[in-house]
Amino acid sequence: MNKFLSLTVLLSIWSLCGIAQNVKSCCAAPGQGPNDAFVALANDEAFKNKHEVPEVFAIQNLAGEMISIPAKGGETNGYLIRAEKNSDTWLFVFHEWWGLNDYVKREAQKYYEDLDGVNVLCLDLYDGKVATTREGASDLMQSADAERIGAIIEGAKEYVGEEATVGTVGWYFGGGWSLQASIMLGELASGCVIYYGMPETDVERLSTIQTDVLGIFASNDQWINEEVVRSFEKNAKSAGVLLKVENFDADHAFANPSNNKFDEEAAREAYEYSSSFLKQYLQN
Repeated sequence: MNKFLSLTVLLSIWSLCGIAQNVKSCCAAPGQGPNDAFVALANDEAFKNKHEVPEVFAIQNLAGEMISIPAKGGETNGYLIRAEKNSDTWLFVFHEWWGLNDYVKREAQKYYEDLDGVNVLCLDLYDGKVATTREGASDLMQSADAERIGAIIEGAKEYVGEEATVGTVGWYFGGGWSLQASIMLGELASGCVIYYGMPETDVERLSTIQTDVLGIFASNDQWINEEVVRSFEKNAKSAGVLLKVENFDADHAFANPSNNKFDEEAAREAYEYSSSFLKQYLQN
């Protein structure tokens, strides 16, 4: 990042994207540019206050189990729901800025129930840490290291094997990393869903993705806003990426049931879009 630039709460998300895009070294590492923008947002008081503290929620009748996955720099955690029969088809699920909590596991189980014969793996980008306050989530997102997250994704890629077919889905922080993971997966990638996350702004890097992308966004989102989405569409077209965008008359994080801006109808419709999209790529 340009050291002479200081990021304040007055900067728009578009400015953050511009900074990430203009520094080529930023985009050399997996997800470095978008991650820098996420870190900057974590310092924005208005953004932090937009997120209500999640209500206590404990999922019942867990369908999966926590596992350890070898990764560069140390083992990583994951919540895995295995397909009933042996399968090389996978869905990687990426959590929001709160971490891998039971809300995310519940969403993973919904996909598991709808996507027949698919292993569902929630990756833990915070290495076991989960936030229960805005400040905690902000700290975790600020301390999230792009190199470590890249290693976690690479570890998961090695875990599923060279014959795997892998779709990805994530929300906000995880939405950005869903896109980055699909880029990193190369030929294994098959269907990518990004919920109101930070898009990749480097066209050259974006052009390496080998699957189609579904972007789900909120028209009232002040941060991943209309300008950001239009830029994403333009960059995807330049990169030769088939991007389908669905916009909802809703606010940031509208699909998170623990958020005060949760929109049940929009969340249901968005989930149906994402599930139908993934079925095209992950069902035989």
